[in-house]
Amino acid sequence: MRNISRITPLLMFAVIMLISGALQAGTPTDWKIVYEKTSKTLRLKRAAGNVDLLQYASFKWNGQLITTKDYARNTIVVKPLNDAFGKGSLLQVTYYAEKLPTLVQSFYQYAGKDYLLTDFTLQARSGSIASNYMAPVNLEDMTQVLGTGDRRALFIPFDNDKWIRFQSHPLDFTSLTSYEATAVFNGNSRQGLVVGSVEHDFWKSAVIMNKAEDGSTYTLTCYGGAADSTTRDLIPHGAKEGRLIRSPKVMLGVFTDWRNGMDAYGAANAVIAPPRAWKKAMPMGWNSWGVLQFNISYEKALEVSDFFHQNLQPQHFVNKDNEVVIGLDSGWDRFSEEQLKDFVKHCKANGQMAGIYWTPFTDWGKSPDRSIKEAPEYKFKDVYLYANGQPQDLDGAYAIDPTHPAIEQRMKKVADLFHRCGFQYVKVDFMAHGAINADKWYNPQVKSGIAAYNYGMQLLDKYFGDMYINLSIAPIFPAQYAQSRRIACDAWNKIKDTEYTLNAVSYGWWINKIYQFNDADHVVLQQASEGENRARVTSAVITGLFIAGDDFSKEGSEEGKTKAKQFLTNAEVNAAAMGHSFRPVEGTGERSENQFVLTDAKGNTYYAVFNYTEEPRSIQLPLERLGLNPAKQYGVRNLWSHADVDATSTLTIPAKDVLFLKINSK
Repeated sequence: MRNISRITPLLMFAVIMLISGALQAGTPTDWKIVYEKTSKTLRLKRAAGNVDLLQYASFKWNGQLITTKDYARNTIVVKPLNDAFGKGSLLQVTYYAEKLPTLVQSFYQYAGKDYLLTDFTLQARSGSIASNYMAPVNLEDMTQVLGTGDRRALFIPFDNDKWIRFQSHPLDFTSLTSYEATAVFNGNSRQGLVVGSVEHDFWKSAVIMNKAEDGSTYTLTCYGGAADSTTRDLIPHGAKEGRLIRSPKVMLGVFTDWRNGMDAYGAANAVIAPPRAWKKAMPMGWNSWGVLQFNISYEKALEVSDFFHQNLQPQHFVNKDNEVVIGLDSGWDRFSEEQLKDFVKHCKANGQMAGIYWTPFTDWGKSPDRSIKEAPEYKFKDVYLYANGQPQDLDGAYAIDPTHPAIEQRMKKVADLFHRCGFQYVKVDFMAHGAINADKWYNPQVKSGIAAYNYGMQLLDKYFGDMYINLSIAPIFPAQYAQSRRIACDAWNKIKDTEYTLNAVSYGWWINKIYQFNDADHVVLQQASEGENRARVTSAVITGLFIAGDDFSKEGSEEGKTKAKQFLTNAEVNAAAMGHSFRPVEGTGERSENQFVLTDAKGNTYYAVFNYTEEPRSIQLPLERLGLNPAKQYGVRNLWSHADVDATSTLTIPAKDVLFLKINSK
């Protein structure tokens, strides 16, 4: 074995070692990588966190699963690295074997990072190679870093359709698959392992965890090539093809706090695909799908605009640009173009941004022989995504091929209409339809559902790029095409809607690292208790994008209007709507966390604790778990009641309600 001393960017060199090698620097946070002859795996070690993991890569080729253990020999090269992540070291292991493609496994290490990045390439000996499964990370025991205590693994869904949920699973399962990433953590100490793909141009990735034969440990594999009912696929993932093909790049890190690890994971994705820029303040406002839905009309839309202008905007329900969004959802197509233009003008006169809605990758009519309005030379059957020769039906609509030229024609003509009318904000929905794997795509260069989705989203950027883009039903990744994404599926007014939204915030708050904002969906107040109203409003404030949903037209519910004036105009609560998602305090809830925390740039700590039950509950402020010093004195303010609170007292949360506090040092 040979140790490599610290590498400086000024010293360019490569070290070649047969069979065994190591990359080692001089601090406890640096990683050491050693090839183990006996197990034919790489040992990843780091003093910080007591990390000692056995890792290898694998892929499928010609119907067989091949691993780096199947190769007869290897060489190791170490060289300096300087890229968008910073300066560091690149270690590459090249594997050779007769009759197998050459495999180059790369590890990217950066100074001060608690994680490594890794990927691998396959090069054909002649001709080309194809694989629809490439796994850069296989760990023989993922639990090594956890210690004893409440050990858990995080399930992350691929998208937010069909009211799917995140979940924090105790380590008592036989097998668990999480999509794109996972955190395996100790709920007591918070130490955790975070693994996930940071590239989303071709592969749908997943992390599968299986109980080992000994019954006490778990293996972990992070791979590109996921395709199942959770990714909305009926057929296998497409294959990467070429003389040289590459796996997704994967982050592997061990963190003293798994929440920091998920933040780091989101930030790593944002280095590769930066979030879509937005120079204005975070949007706040209204969307018609909350209560009005298909009952929206031109007259009612104007009345809603006036209600906001007269009753809510003067009373603190505005963003930092003193503006709100008034958004038309599905049903706006009954407006004439002149009515749409007049609606936009009316909103502008009321200090509002007008929003509209579209679903670019769906055929709701499911009429194969119907001509496409924006591309009449094509019929809908020409643009469907077929699986085994049949149109793919998801959520009651047929999925459409984003690479078909008819779709670009639709994009252009719909965007032209929106621009002629003056809309600045568009909510695009049911986007996962465009990411489904298919028998083939119109563009023969496209070989996977995510590749097709990227193609379609680039068209969306081309034609709608000067508008604020808010994704509704959509995959989490790729994220660079929109400023925001709804964090969960539809939610309305009851405590169960608040709990459902906060399930996604509990384990997906970090998504606001890859989008500008997370969207809490429409906040409806009518036909719910006042405690439920406070909880639902608070859930939006701590998620990010804050969109109301009651019917504020003249015929709308008086209860909804009265409650809007009461619950949407609390200046202290609204001031906490900073566009940043709060983090869970624990992360061990069976369905959703009930405690969330955020510390702002001024050092103020905001703490929201929800009561989803039918009975009151009492708590003591968990200062230490909030990252505060229990020995210090703090000023505590109840933002809903505008009352000061004794930090040492027992606090009561009524049934189906919330306690929302602002804490600062005295």
